[in-house]
Amino acid sequence: MNGNSIPENSERETSVSLWRNARLATLDPSMPGLGIVEKGALAVQDGRIVFAGPEANLPAEFTRATGSFDCEGRWITPALIDCHTHLVFGGNRAMEFEMRLDGANYEDIAKAGGGIVSSVRDTRALSEDELLAQALPRLDTLLAEGVSTIEIKSGYGLDIETELKMLRVAHRLTTVRSVRILTSYLAAHATPAEYKGRNAQYIADVVLPGMERGYAEGLIDAVDGFCEGIAFSVDEMRMVFDKAKSLGLPVKLHAEQLSNLGGSQLAATYGALSADHLEYLDKSGAEALGEAGTVAVLLPGAFYALRETQAPPVQALRDAGADIALATDCNPGTSPLSSLLLTMNMGATLFHLTVEECLVATSRNAAKALGLLSETGTLEVGKSADFAIWDIERPAELVYRIGFNPLHARIFKGRITS
Repeated sequence: MNGNSIPENSERETSVSLWRNARLATLDPSMPGLGIVEKGALAVQDGRIVFAGPEANLPAEFTRATGSFDCEGRWITPALIDCHTHLVFGGNRAMEFEMRLDGANYEDIAKAGGGIVSSVRDTRALSEDELLAQALPRLDTLLAEGVSTIEIKSGYGLDIETELKMLRVAHRLTTVRSVRILTSYLAAHATPAEYKGRNAQYIADVVLPGMERGYAEGLIDAVDGFCEGIAFSVDEMRMVFDKAKSLGLPVKLHAEQLSNLGGSQLAATYGALSADHLEYLDKSGAEALGEAGTVAVLLPGAFYALRETQAPPVQALRDAGADIALATDCNPGTSPLSSLLLTMNMGATLFHLTVEECLVATSRNAAKALGLLSETGTLEVGKSADFAIWDIERPAELVYRIGFNPLHARIFKGRITS
């Protein structure tokens, strides 16, 4: 790589920040592997990357930067991206954790009135301010690991007002922290007790009109659902996706977590941004995702917490050319995980992903899963200056270590935030 910069005839402002004497893992897809640049530099102007490459190739005008930072040989990667979370919720489900230790499985807990339904009760009871206060510690933990961008789902309201309340809280997080938040409308997460056995009626009364309201208020970036025997069928999810399509909203889907209902193929048919979980995905489903360009988001935290034994078919996804992302699935019941670094280690240890796959999965592919690849996820000219500086000797340390955070600094839109 010879380095690249904005064209000579482009307008520039005088203020340029320079990060020099660094080792870059650019994740640039035009380069092999992690897109490594030794003795590299990054120049940032107006919150955008204007140069990423060997310091020796740095244009003269960038050497006169108003702010210059010597990275002392540290590694710089794109800021991490958590592309599947349920970060906004009320209460916790530690009691269910104890139940699982005593032998109960996910379906047992759900049928007993636990699971998602118990979080619904706690979330409905809290105000926006209270939900914000409970979400902030979880958010701060992720940001402290170099995360710049987080997807947050609704889904613990299961009535219109609470679903929209959750989305408003998710958006409010950007007013109190330097972070990019994308929201997913997940009213089709479970059927509330008042609609038990009447999924279609719940969709008609709550999911679809709630989607219309959320869309009108500018609260929804994508529409999600849970396609599973204990949640919604393929045909029921089709009703939800048709509505999303009519509003011009992209879709994604929790699919093949506990069984193979064909949700991934449904998601691919609608050109979904992602299909998530995928433990029971079959070869045809993997091929459908690859052909559609739908990202396969794997969630090892849920696999671990639920003591699952059937791992996602990683090799089938590779063979199909499907992009693989990793995310925390941070939620109160089945993945009480708020560490993307630990998620990478789990992806390698439990799902046999390589170091390169784990790093791509939490940056470039995670950005694609959110429809943000043109904005962030790699260190390329023109993209938002979202990056992390690490006290490590090699990128593998970000995947290898357990319970250790080597972040030196987090930069979001060109500003040092930690």
